[in-house]
Amino acid sequence: MSGIASTIARSGASAAEKPPRPNAPALGALQGSLAAIREIDPALIDDWGPADRLDEFTTVNPEDEGESFDALRNSIRDGGQQVPILVRKSATEGRYEAIYGRRRLRACRELGVKVRANVQDIDDATALLAKGLENAARRNLSFYEKARFAQAIQAAGHDSATARQALSLSAPGLSHLTKVTQNVPRAVGDAIGAAPKSGRPKWTALAELFIARKLTEQAALDILASAPATGSDQRLDALLRAAATRDSAAESDATETILLDGITLKSSRGALALSVRKSGANADFAAWLDANLAELIRNAHASFTADKTPEDR
Repeated sequence: MSGIASTIARSGASAAEKPPRPNAPALGALQGSLAAIREIDPALIDDWGPADRLDEFTTVNPEDEGESFDALRNSIRDGGQQVPILVRKSATEGRYEAIYGRRRLRACRELGVKVRANVQDIDDATALLAKGLENAARRNLSFYEKARFAQAIQAAGHDSATARQALSLSAPGLSHLTKVTQNVPRAVGDAIGAAPKSGRPKWTALAELFIARKLTEQAALDILASAPATGSDQRLDALLRAAATRDSAAESDATETILLDGITLKSSRGALALSVRKSGANADFAAWLDANLAELIRNAHASFTADKTPEDR
C-alpha cells in the first residue's frame, strides 16, 4: 500500500469513533474495500477531472530519473504493477473514470496488459480530495501546477473550500495561487511549464509584471520563444530577467520636463506621468488640479476623439 491507500489506512477510525467534519468529503468509503482490486482493460477507462500536472508523463525534477515514465513502464513490464490506480464507474455502462494513476494507466495501455484498479463509488468532491492526497503522498505538485489545479477545480464548479482541501491549503495559500492564475496568461504559463523548483516569489513577481502592465502576453511569448530550449525553471528565470531588462531600458529612455515650479511631466516608452507638488509656489494650483484634473482629462479626450472615425480611435 502507498499513496492514498496508506494515508487512509493510517487514519481509518470508524464513523462512531471519529465523526467526519461537515465540510470535508467522507473518505471512509475508500478504506472498506482496499483488498478488492480488479484487473480492468485500460481501453475501458477514461480520464476524469481537472488536470493536476502540466507535464503529466515527464519527470517533475530532472534528477528524479527513477520516476520517469519510461522507468515506470519498464518496472511494470518487469515486475508487474505494484500500486493500483483509483477509478470509479462511469455514467456509461461498462466504463470507468480514472481518479488518479494516469501514468500507470498509460503504461499498462502501452504494454497491452490489464491495469490493477481500486474501484470505488465516490462523488466528485471525494475524488478531488483523493487526487490531492495521492499527490501529497507520492510527489508534490509544483507551485504553478497547484495554482492551475486549484483553478481547474473551481472552474469545474467546486467552491474554494473544496480546492483548499484537495491541495491542503489555507485561505491565504489559495489566494497566492489565484493571484498567479488570474494575472499570468494561461498561454504564458503553458509556454513556461511546471517549473518545479520555482516557488511563490518568482511566480508572484511574474504576476506583478502583468498587473503593472510592464509585460504583455505577446511580449512574454516572444521572449519565451527566443529563450534557449532548457527546462521550465530556466524559462521562467529567462522571462523574469528579460522583463527586468525591458523595464530598465524603458526607465532609461524616460525624459522629464519641468512645466512649472513643482510640476513635472515624465514620459517614457511605456507611460506618461504628471507629478504635482502640493506645497510651494503652486500649491493652490495643485489643489485646483486635484479637484479638476479628472474632468480636464475627460474633456480633452472627448475633444481629441470628436473628429475621428471609429477606426481611428
